[in-house]
Amino acid sequence: MAIPVEEAIAALSTFTLEDEQPDVQGLAALLSIERCATTSPTEYADVSAYRLSLMEDTKAINQLNTLIQEGKEMASVLYTYRSCVKALPQLPDSMKHNQADLYLETYQVLDLEMSRLREIQRWQASAASKLAADMQRFSRPERLINGPTVTHFWSMLKLLDILVQLDHLKNAKASIPNDFSWYKRTFTQVSTQWQDTDTMREELDDLQIFLSTRWAILLNLHAEMFRANTVEDILQVLIVFCVESLELDFALLFPERHLLLRVLPVLVVLATSSEKDADSLYRRVKINRLISIFKNDPVIPAFPDLHLSPVAIMKELSMYFPSFSSQTRFLTLPAPHEILPRELQDYQRHYLIVNYIGTIRAEHDDFSVRFASAINQVIILKSTETSDTEWSREVKGNMYDMVIEGFQLLSRWTGRLWEQCAWKFSRPCKDPVASDSLGGSTTFFDYEKVVRWNYTSDERKDLLELVSYIKSVGSMMQRCDTLVADALWETIHVEVQDFVQDKLDTMLRTSFRKKKDLSRILSDMRTLSADWMANTSRHDTELHALRQEGEEPRPNIFYPRPVAPTAAQVHCLQFLICELVAGGNLRKHGGLFGNSGSGIAVDDLKQLETFFYKLSFFLHILDYTATVGTLTDLGFLWFREFYLESSRVIQFPIECSLPWMLVDNVIESQDPGLLESILMPFDIYNDAAQHALTMLKQRFLYDEIEAEVDLCFDQLLYKLNEIIFSYYKSRAASDLLDQSFIASCNDDNKYFVKPMRFNEILKLRRVKLLGRSIDLRGLLTQRLNKLIRENIDFLFDRFEGQDLCAVVELQQQLEILKHSHNLLSKDLELDSFSLMLNETQENLSLISYSSRLASQIWTEMQNDFFPNFILCNTTQRFIRSVKGDRHASQRASVPSVKSYFFCGSQDLNAAYHNLAAMYSEFFGIPHMFAVVQLIGLTSLPWIIRAILDHIAVKVNVLIPKIYGLQDALPKSIGLLPFDGGVAGSQKIIHELLTWGTKSELKAEVLQSLKEVGSALYWMSLLDLVLREIDTTQFMQTAPWLGLFMGTDGQLKEVDSGNRPLVSLFRLAKTEIVSHATCQNPNSFHIMSKQAEAADLIYKKNIISASVLEYALAFTSAALDKHYSKLSANPKTGFIDITTSKDFYRIFSGLQFEYLEETVLDSSRRHDSWGDSVAWAGCTIIYLLGQQLHFEIFDFSYQFLNIAEVENAAIALSSDRSKNSNFLQGYESLLEAMRKARRLNNHVFSMLRARCPLEEKVACAIKHSGAPQHRITFVNTLSAFETLPQKEA
Repeated sequence: MAIPVEEAIAALSTFTLEDEQPDVQGLAALLSIERCATTSPTEYADVSAYRLSLMEDTKAINQLNTLIQEGKEMASVLYTYRSCVKALPQLPDSMKHNQADLYLETYQVLDLEMSRLREIQRWQASAASKLAADMQRFSRPERLINGPTVTHFWSMLKLLDILVQLDHLKNAKASIPNDFSWYKRTFTQVSTQWQDTDTMREELDDLQIFLSTRWAILLNLHAEMFRANTVEDILQVLIVFCVESLELDFALLFPERHLLLRVLPVLVVLATSSEKDADSLYRRVKINRLISIFKNDPVIPAFPDLHLSPVAIMKELSMYFPSFSSQTRFLTLPAPHEILPRELQDYQRHYLIVNYIGTIRAEHDDFSVRFASAINQVIILKSTETSDTEWSREVKGNMYDMVIEGFQLLSRWTGRLWEQCAWKFSRPCKDPVASDSLGGSTTFFDYEKVVRWNYTSDERKDLLELVSYIKSVGSMMQRCDTLVADALWETIHVEVQDFVQDKLDTMLRTSFRKKKDLSRILSDMRTLSADWMANTSRHDTELHALRQEGEEPRPNIFYPRPVAPTAAQVHCLQFLICELVAGGNLRKHGGLFGNSGSGIAVDDLKQLETFFYKLSFFLHILDYTATVGTLTDLGFLWFREFYLESSRVIQFPIECSLPWMLVDNVIESQDPGLLESILMPFDIYNDAAQHALTMLKQRFLYDEIEAEVDLCFDQLLYKLNEIIFSYYKSRAASDLLDQSFIASCNDDNKYFVKPMRFNEILKLRRVKLLGRSIDLRGLLTQRLNKLIRENIDFLFDRFEGQDLCAVVELQQQLEILKHSHNLLSKDLELDSFSLMLNETQENLSLISYSSRLASQIWTEMQNDFFPNFILCNTTQRFIRSVKGDRHASQRASVPSVKSYFFCGSQDLNAAYHNLAAMYSEFFGIPHMFAVVQLIGLTSLPWIIRAILDHIAVKVNVLIPKIYGLQDALPKSIGLLPFDGGVAGSQKIIHELLTWGTKSELKAEVLQSLKEVGSALYWMSLLDLVLREIDTTQFMQTAPWLGLFMGTDGQLKEVDSGNRPLVSLFRLAKTEIVSHATCQNPNSFHIMSKQAEAADLIYKKNIISASVLEYALAFTSAALDKHYSKLSANPKTGFIDITTSKDFYRIFSGLQFEYLEETVLDSSRRHDSWGDSVAWAGCTIIYLLGQQLHFEIFDFSYQFLNIAEVENAAIALSSDRSKNSNFLQGYESLLEAMRKARRLNNHVFSMLRARCPLEEKVACAIKHSGAPQHRITFVNTLSAFETLPQKEA
């Protein structure tokens, strides 16, 4: 069924195309390339319709405007001119015969460039002639034609400014005379074969004179002006106009102000060609006013990297104008490089933005709030149909005032940027030899001295802040151009109609009633611009005639319409006001509105002056987009053509580029307040590229900008990626840092990470850059994914270069990285952390039970941990033996350290390094938790299997060595006699243990036992950790499975048949399926079945196996094949107390000798084998069923019993001296034996608890003394079998 159009439109109106991308950039490239808002699209052709006799004036304006446009193109050619001689090839000696061809080719190349210079020469001559003729036409004493108008004045000044800039460029470009000298040389070589070259030589000589003469254009202009008629009066009028415009701030846009400042010194030089002319000028304009202007602005922007100095211009022109050399008050003013140190500070306060940034910040904040409020009022006005005309006019008038204020702010701020750059160019810094960041360089480009080293960190910060303000305000005003267009046009219409229909009507009936000539001008103004169609009261002249003189006039009521005056109407209105005020004679003293002899009332004169200045604003407001574009164009901050030529380089590195300096300053300072403005400097590149294409029209400049932008943006991505990653790593490390550690620190603030608003940057999907739209979010996501993978790989490489104790540090760092990933994932769509971790571990296959980390852990355990670490049973820790590595492991070198690969900041790196150092000297339960968490349940069985295989291998290696020790023992070993005492018993033991020649074999046996014991104790730690983890999981899942702990400590189930999890999903399924709106009940049935399956799976996992029990069973099975050699059955059926071949005899002897060596050599107490030997020996003894034998026949135990009996006997005797000295020298040995017995008892008790032998060997010896035959326990060595269960 088709949807009605109305409903479709209503549905579409509910959709929005807006996203969450913040506005952190300026304007995009404008469609309009016209940046001048005061031109007439019809070239003032409609002026003749108003019959004001301005044909001559209009014709002159159009002619001057054409010359101005041509002059801008000439200035672009001259500014972008680069030397061609540098690219010319040099012929080697072997090709000297081709030199004539080279000259011809060189001439053809240079002739194209010289033709452009000849065109500039011809144009300047034509422009000077036409400007002089125009001035002479309007400088006649008699009034033959109307004019010049204010528009005409501006055209004259603009053309004069073009000529001044061309002359300045010609003087500054050293490559032009150099290329010309080569051109002339090649012309001399190639012209010998030509005929009739006299004309060409004359043109060449003229061009040489033009290029070699400084200020040749101004000298030619002066000659043209005073050739036939003097133009001092029109020059004086222009000077008065410039001075008044500067003093009254008549120029709305900063380019107009800079134009007036550039041409004023030239006008003063031209107007003072004689003493008489100078006196006439100073009568109209006090010389102090001129001096004040020149002193207040000693440096004026001319081109992006070129500046002008009014004083320097006047001093240099005094050499070419002898009459001006007498003007000592001008010539004694200091040039920029001549400013005294005491005055330099004042000028720096005037030019440097750092001195105004506080005021600018307050202006920006205040204007942004009020402009947003005005926009909201306009939106409300458009959304409501109101008949309240006064409120509507007030809202639109307020919007008009805000636009005017915005233009003034933008003009003032951008003008300050131009002026600060000009000041920096005029005051280069000294050689920065004391800087630490120069890398030993001693030579610098001139451009580095004026840009790179001429801005302090605070100045760069404030410059970026001002750029952000300009772009943000410009963008804010540009976005609402269509919204405010009608309001602006209607307000302008109201202003014009209110003046011409009401105020002029009042003037006609009062001040000008008896002045027919002036009344005619007022009538012309009303006829010219009055909109009688909008007037609701009938415009009837008869009604005016019938009114009485004393009767109050009724105000005209008219409806505002979005109909603005044209450029021609504004032009004519300004002319008529000038005619009204000055009577067409602008040469009178006092200026335009300062002329007191006009006979106009002060109030009327004030109204005329206000409306006159408003007229000049109207055209800028009407051309809204072009005005905003002009005021926010900051491309001049990139151009450096003059310094490229003076430095003789093709291009400067990006470190010298001001836009990149601003970006780099944000990155280096990491100021949170500037972070959101990090992309604003790239708008400078956008403006520079547009200026290069549309104004300078040079493709090579655009290519250079594009190349620099590509490099800078890539650098930005790299550095931004690093600081974002470092910040989030720091945040994660700070969040995970132990609170007790922070509480114990004196300065805990250094571990607090200041918040930075990266989330706004991470939302940017469309960054406007040279006409392209770049997905910054996507690029950052891609690079952060890569960086996280590199970080994981770095941590693994670092762990592979350390021992197993570093596993805690690895686990901490991976936890920090994972938390960083979680924080970043809130703003970016990163890859799964587990996926990246598995990729790095090479553990993506479903059938892969090993991993890179598991392999490394096992390699470390096999090559370093088991051979070189010893156990301390009391602390449950392994520590490295101080004897040195018995088996030195070959590790990879630790990779170079990157701070952001750890915790992001130096303080946090140090804190976590200190925490990791606490775990770096031992291996214990914290390390085991880290191992379990890192390798996971997938690779843990592989590790367990590898350790069990290692135990089996070590047992197989140990057995032959045991045989060797058995062979060295006597065939019969009895009980130690009590009558010999401690000393006798020790002597007997030494006689029995004849292992002196097999010390190496004995050491190998102890080493093997130590490794087996370490492996078994490692398994016990693993079992302890796994049980704790299982308990935690059980506490989380038990309530959902209906399990609870009874009062007797046993696990019980709820009485109901269904578990809570199953019941919950069944009830939800029943309720949802029974509802009529349920469209897919099958999916809820599936969810209910899945809940039942989950209940069965989790319930089955509650009964977990013991890793230690399985390891003991595995060890027992490994010993079964050697049982007959390690535990011989008694031949008589009774226990054989003289046997010497059982394992317990071997271990008893080893333990006794080991304890003796430890006591005799005190330095070896810390170099012992640790408690792992006891663990391995006691475990083997227990699994072989020899525990009671060991406890009865152990040498150490018998020695302790003899010492106790002897001690008791001596205690009962009366010989006190013997009582005190009989055990002297044996205290340490006896204490060591007691500790060994306690350790053995602990091991046996643990083995009885975890691996009871009731089903295997319940009691190795019956009470009657007969042996209990061994029962074989069926076990499997397969890694793919399930671990044995408790109830199995």
